[in-house]
Amino acid sequence: MENFVLHNPVSLHFGDGVVNKIGRTAKEFGSKALLVCGKSSAKRNGAYQATVKSLTSAGISLVEYEGIKSNPIIDDVDKAAQLARESGCEMIVAIGGGSVIDSAKVIAITTPVLHSGWDFVIGAQKPATALPVIAVLTLAATGTEMNSVAVVQNDALMKKLGFGYKVMYPKHSFLDPQFTCSVPANYTAYGIADLIAHSLEIWFGSGDATLSDRFIVAIIQEALKYGPELMKNLTDYNLRAKIMYAATCALNGMTFPGKKSGDWGVHDIGHNLSVKYDVAHGASLTIAYPAWMKLQKDRIPERITALGTALFNTDNPEDTIYKFEHFFKLIGCPIRLSQAGISGNKAEVDEIASLMIQNKVTGQCHKLSDSDLRTIAKLMV
Repeated sequence: MENFVLHNPVSLHFGDGVVNKIGRTAKEFGSKALLVCGKSSAKRNGAYQATVKSLTSAGISLVEYEGIKSNPIIDDVDKAAQLARESGCEMIVAIGGGSVIDSAKVIAITTPVLHSGWDFVIGAQKPATALPVIAVLTLAATGTEMNSVAVVQNDALMKKLGFGYKVMYPKHSFLDPQFTCSVPANYTAYGIADLIAHSLEIWFGSGDATLSDRFIVAIIQEALKYGPELMKNLTDYNLRAKIMYAATCALNGMTFPGKKSGDWGVHDIGHNLSVKYDVAHGASLTIAYPAWMKLQKDRIPERITALGTALFNTDNPEDTIYKFEHFFKLIGCPIRLSQAGISGNKAEVDEIASLMIQNKVTGQCHKLSDSDLRTIAKLMV
């Protein structure tokens, strides 16, 4: 096992009605907040109204920035940071899923400076400070509510990148499963797929950490067992709670101890599909992961076999890949480009491969060559 320090500074408030306490929590950071949300879902599910009521009742005044996209863009981040700066906001309150909370994290480090948040994304600048972030989660998927990582895309450069700094951890995150009960079936499925993909990225990382592997298996088992049940009953609070907590645990640090790193190659592949076709993040991963595992089945058969044995009681790598594909199809996720509305003809496959090569897509542990990327593009058809 590798040496490690396990520290997570996020205060997680989980359960029915927890948002009612957000006002008194926010008061410790000041009296004015930038409220960031998406287009309309937060108002439909009641999270917006409950959050605003609690904040204003506690004397917190609000400046609002709405319209964050499901694949968040740096233009919105910079505009929101300018608004927060000019308005004298002392904190960022984010109501939404991963895209909104990721945007809030980047807004928080961009507000104190005068340059674009993209400089932080690409590492040209490092943040010295950040406004406090308070998150109200409305979609179980990314785990961003309890980590210091954000993903944002630059449409002008055709790049979607993830990055992180310690100052980007939310101070508090409020998770009421009730607010996820109105999430439609497709995005519910994409969230389930996302939490599995996060777990797989760590599984296929480097380092011998058997207890962390057991945590990974347990998280995926939650998704395999309760995901299909949830898809049949989207308003079941208890099922929503199980998936919500699993998604948080998949990327809050508990699966990392003893490992050198995760791989993250599949996420890079998925990001390129999202930036090119605006494919939902979870949908991009269910297309990319089977293709990646097919490339790797003869290179790391023992790792795929161990995963299949733990999850599906099979010692055959090909059967393991098939069972993942079957599960993704079962919950309604695409596993081929055509199922996401992408034709997958030769010209398009060549364009996808070229974009991945241009953006230097690779894994941290299982490095992908240009030839590998061309093969993966073909395997996604």
